[in-house]
Amino acid sequence: MKLEYQHLPYTSTRNVVVAKNGMVATGSSHASAAGLEILRKGGNAVDAAIATAAALTVVEPTANGIGGDAFALVWMKDKLHGLNGSGPAPKNINIQAVMDKHGSVDKMPVFGWTPVTVPGVPKAWSALNKRFGKLSLLECLEPAIRYAEDGFPVGAVLAQMWKNAHQRYKEIAGDDPSFKAWFDTFSFDGKTPEFGDIVKLPHHAKSLRLIGESDSEAFYKGDIADRIVESSNQFGGFFTKEDLSTYDVSWVDPISVNYRGYDVCEIPPNGQGITALLALNILRNFAFNNKEHVDTYHKQFEAMKMAFMDAKEHVSDPTKMRVNYQDLLTPQFGEERSREIDDFAKMYEPKKPPQSGTVYLCTADGEGNMVSYIQSNYMGFGSGMVVDGIALQNRGSDFSLDASHVNALEGGKKTYHTIIPGFLLKDGKAVGPFGVMGGYMQPQGHVQVAMNMIDFKLNPQSALDAPRWQWMEGKKFLVEHNFDPAIIKQLVNKGHQVEMTYNSVLFGRGQIIVRLDNGTLVGGCEARTDSNIACY
Repeated sequence: MKLEYQHLPYTSTRNVVVAKNGMVATGSSHASAAGLEILRKGGNAVDAAIATAAALTVVEPTANGIGGDAFALVWMKDKLHGLNGSGPAPKNINIQAVMDKHGSVDKMPVFGWTPVTVPGVPKAWSALNKRFGKLSLLECLEPAIRYAEDGFPVGAVLAQMWKNAHQRYKEIAGDDPSFKAWFDTFSFDGKTPEFGDIVKLPHHAKSLRLIGESDSEAFYKGDIADRIVESSNQFGGFFTKEDLSTYDVSWVDPISVNYRGYDVCEIPPNGQGITALLALNILRNFAFNNKEHVDTYHKQFEAMKMAFMDAKEHVSDPTKMRVNYQDLLTPQFGEERSREIDDFAKMYEPKKPPQSGTVYLCTADGEGNMVSYIQSNYMGFGSGMVVDGIALQNRGSDFSLDASHVNALEGGKKTYHTIIPGFLLKDGKAVGPFGVMGGYMQPQGHVQVAMNMIDFKLNPQSALDAPRWQWMEGKKFLVEHNFDPAIIKQLVNKGHQVEMTYNSVLFGRGQIIVRLDNGTLVGGCEARTDSNIACY
């Protein structure tokens, strides 16, 4: 039967999913199934998160991989823990070295070895497993290894994203031999997989097994590390073995803003979770009674622009920041910013406070443990550089080549980071994990989803299904095709430049789990992708 798997003419209506013993929510039915398998095997929410994340590197390589970074918020034993699994630039790279290699460029290259930073994903899995896991790391990776060895069927959204990436790399690579490994790994007879095709990734399976058996050491100190450095040297990169062998993740205290009695929690800088908190810190100074009202969207638009102005001005590697990021989140600073909003759209300057392509998943178990987890190669497959079946991220492309900028490129420095997991608390107790993936859409998605639940009382599924908007630049915003045309017209009258698009992938892909007082788990998943919740 020939059916249209990528044509969606009707708006889908989903109900929330409920469960008692465990829940896994992510953008892939295969990854969700991997997490559920681990829960049923006796693993906890952290084990399930690792298994799901590893499976996603196989079944959704268009958005993440072993060669990317990861952040996590873990609710365990009545406390919220933060993990920053982002990696720094190689120690040998600097602005002059980039100029010497690429000429007098004004921006970091996006592809090739130059923007590759130390991957944090394998070490993040290992750190989470050591601190909180009940099963071994290898046990958690087994479902992903099986998918890579035995094959998995490709979904509709994945097939389209894979095709788009292939075309982009063909245009970029030309006759550059450094991209050959990408085409050898991720194209098949010169083509990308179509919907329903079975894909096997044997090199990926081998790398996953080595990581599991060595507790990630093979990636940072063993055979995989050797081949990463060898490829970097061959194609003009900056990596040394020391860059990998000395890397470790950081356990951090989450940051938060209290919004209408709920603590909205994020990972602190270098992550951009603070951008969502900056916006909420402004918006909590207003009352919102009607979601579908021009004033609601106008204030959200203005607060989001201010939040990005301040975040891009101040956020970088926390050891290099020139302001205390906690000062950006004081009620006084939010109130001061809120007074700048009037009835007409405008642009804002960054303000200094007073001195004082990604995959998202969430898991929960029957014991009350919950995980909000995100990992990414940044732009789709990342840099286009592949070693042992591992696509390496291009996170370093976010560095500035302006030596005076807070986010200026330096060897060993971490850049401003887009991936962010979210978590809600109420009176010190877990409400649940949430997240919306998608580059600079992420903090905007966090603000919209959090307000949908807190201000407008939407359940997790409806909070995700609601039409989204995204600030692009200047006064330009994109809105989804099901956005109210009357409100679009009113926003234009207020000076906003609003464009409607049918490409819903631009608005992120999210997941939410909420734990009720009686322990029941309530989940919502993303209708904008091949999303699924597995539970029991």
